[in-house]
Amino acid sequence: MLNKLAFLEEKYKELGERIMDPTLINDDREEWQRIMKEHSDIEPVVFKYREFSQAKTSLDEAKEMLHEKLDDEMKDLVKEEVKALEEDILNLEEELKVLLLPKDPNDHKNVIVEIRGGAGGDEAALFAGTLFRMYVRYAERNNWKVDIMNTNEIGIGGYKEVIFMIKGKGAYSRLKYESGVHRVQRVPETESSGRIHTSAATVAVLPEAEDIDVQIEPGDIRVDVFRSSGNGGQSVNTTDSAVRITHIPTGLVISCQDEKSQLKNKDKAMKILKSKLFDLQMAEQNAEIAQMKKGQVGSGDRSERIRTYNFPQGRVTDHRINMTLYKINSFIDGDLDEMIDALITTDQAEKMAQVD
Repeated sequence: MLNKLAFLEEKYKELGERIMDPTLINDDREEWQRIMKEHSDIEPVVFKYREFSQAKTSLDEAKEMLHEKLDDEMKDLVKEEVKALEEDILNLEEELKVLLLPKDPNDHKNVIVEIRGGAGGDEAALFAGTLFRMYVRYAERNNWKVDIMNTNEIGIGGYKEVIFMIKGKGAYSRLKYESGVHRVQRVPETESSGRIHTSAATVAVLPEAEDIDVQIEPGDIRVDVFRSSGNGGQSVNTTDSAVRITHIPTGLVISCQDEKSQLKNKDKAMKILKSKLFDLQMAEQNAEIAQMKKGQVGSGDRSERIRTYNFPQGRVTDHRINMTLYKINSFIDGDLDEMIDALITTDQAEKMAQVD
């Protein structure tokens, strides 16, 4: 590990020098941006390694002092410092191991989130609306921007489907663990007898695809326009501004109608299509890895029931890590960090076990 860290520190210095080269900035902007990103990616590892090296130097100096002639009080102080430094070094070693784990290349990306009401009729659609508002509140807590891509409302505050983008640094790194089936147990607003119902909604979290990730040939898509409609088929737009894009090779169909502009709807539909195609590419490339990771928190299996929201008992349980929080109201108000942090920690522990 130490050899790798020393190599990364040297590489960090070299990249820093290249970044300052005015010739590179002027002649090859794309290469300069690539180097900037690589430099930024390894910076946390290098800084942590320098902190580790400094702690090791301080420990060596403190141990040397114990061989000198010291009064009892000073010797006790030095011993305490040695003990504290040894603990710091152990902690820094663990942090460095985590930082050296292979990075998900999509962690820095924005995300497209799709929520669909599942089994449970209107109550499932209402729960889909609850989840949508939960993620919007989480985005607000992180100062991320939310852009609604497409909605299919049921008219009583719920959604058969809602697709939206969350734009913010590290959005995918935090939200990728949310893919799967979310189950709710509560008394529906539509239920007069007060019986507890169980229903579900599915969540898919896709990294936003960049142009470099997916290339779509013009002949591979068919674009149809139609008139937007609201609940019950009532027209909400007098022009054919809604857009439906069909990707002929895969059969994927994407519709967007929330914008009044046909151009904007087409742009949003293309973003969703690219992210779906990118997701398919990743699924194919990682088929063997996904099989090995089956059951792990980072597997992203969207058919898996990952979480239960039990309103009568005020609890939220994540079944992948057997973690229960008794704060359902604050949780659905976007207070997700405690759960997400636990999922990330478990995922990292599983990856470290594989490395070891």
